Amino acid sequence: MSASPSVVIVPDARGRLALGELWHSRELLYFLVWRDLKVRYKQTTLGVAWALLQPLLSMVVFAVVFGRLGRIPSDGIAYPIFAFAALVPWTYTATAVSAAASSLLGSQYLVTKLFFPRLLVPVAAVVSPLVDAGISLALLIVMMIAYGIVPTVAALAMPFFALLGITTAAALGIWLAALNVRYRDVRYAVPFLIQVWLFASPIAYPASLVPLPWRHLVGLNPLASVVEGFRWALLGGPAPGLMCATSVAVAVGGLLAATWYFRHVEGTFADVI
Repeated sequence: MSASPSVVIVPDARGRLALGELWHSRELLYFLVWRDLKVRYKQTTLGVAWALLQPLLSMVVFAVVFGRLGRIPSDGIAYPIFAFAALVPWTYTATAVSAAASSLLGSQYLVTKLFFPRLLVPVAAVVSPLVDAGISLALLIVMMIAYGIVPTVAALAMPFFALLGITTAAALGIWLAALNVRYRDVRYAVPFLIQVWLFASPIAYPASLVPLPWRHLVGLNPLASVVEGFRWALLGGPAPGLMCATSVAVAVGGLLAATWYFRHVEGTFADVI
């Protein structure tokens, strides 16, 4: 009688990225994303309409406070669509980072009972808000038609800036997810961090307000290049310029460092959580 096949689970060396595991577990990633989407809209009255209301209402507030009362310049673009073009990537990033930060604590049963790459949990939290971002982007296109804005060939750069935004959200979200397991007060700091990040990014104002010699420092905030890139690609605003190279380096470096740290400490998650 032949022996039944067996599978031996061997722990990985701490700190090894082991990105191949994520690819082999891509089906599990799909189900985690689907679970997040169902939980988000379960028993809601408006459903996916919240994906439109959040940036739309923020745009109205920004247009009144900063556009009409504050008279903030908008690079020659009508302020409502100037603000909304920035709020589309911002809303995605803020939602993804918040969800990723609390994702491991919200999946205690999975983390403590099952063996799978723990990195999938914050990654799924970063991927699921892309559905809402796609809905908001569709509304932005409708607004462009209403304002008579015709995109140029620069619109072909949109996927690059979208990828930069996803990389930025993943880098910060993975860092916070790992830290939140060990230090529970991180969850209280996340809303404050996101609020500060909102005003530190050129969302209510253009990056052109920053003096040119210092503008490359704005690129240390990758979201600044994402926002300016969206405006340039879709609305014809000023190009992000050299600050984009700084943003790419910060975002990619941050993602690699966050992934390494996550893999280094994930062996303790089941005990600490």
